[in-house]
Amino acid sequence: MAHMSPIKTKQRRLKLGNTPKTGVRTQFGALCWRMNNDTLEVLLIKSRKRKRWIIPKGWPMHKATPAEAAATEAWEEAGVKGIPSEVCLGIYSYKKLRSPTAPPLPCIVAVFPFEVTEIHDAFPEKGQRKRKWMSPAKAASRVPFPELAQIIRHFDPRTFN
Repeated sequence: MAHMSPIKTKQRRLKLGNTPKTGVRTQFGALCWRMNNDTLEVLLIKSRKRKRWIIPKGWPMHKATPAEAAATEAWEEAGVKGIPSEVCLGIYSYKKLRSPTAPPLPCIVAVFPFEVTEIHDAFPEKGQRKRKWMSPAKAASRVPFPELAQIIRHFDPRTFN
């Protein structure tokens, strides 16, 4: 078994505003990856409202592990299927915009590696999202969340096999 060293990620303080800590929601994200000619690539998608580069993510699902929920989001939002890993790579926080009048909802996202084995042209959110494969360094520079950027930048699929 490969030696696993922890990623030293500097977490920002979560700014809850007027939301009580019980109002923070948890989501599960898929860090979709593949090897392309011996080069690691990760898949980012565009968010629907703000058109930012993100990873597929969503809410917990009944009778699904966090990694299985992340895999379902990878299918629905990016049109990919593959092999989820139960190893959590790290977490990041963000504020979800619900509507122009509602206050942002603080969310924490647990990120799970997801090895992509199938890419489909037709998928549930195809008309709502753009997807793009890129190097981890480029992907890290595109995401708007520093903790997620650090998770992507330091991702090595050999460390969790």
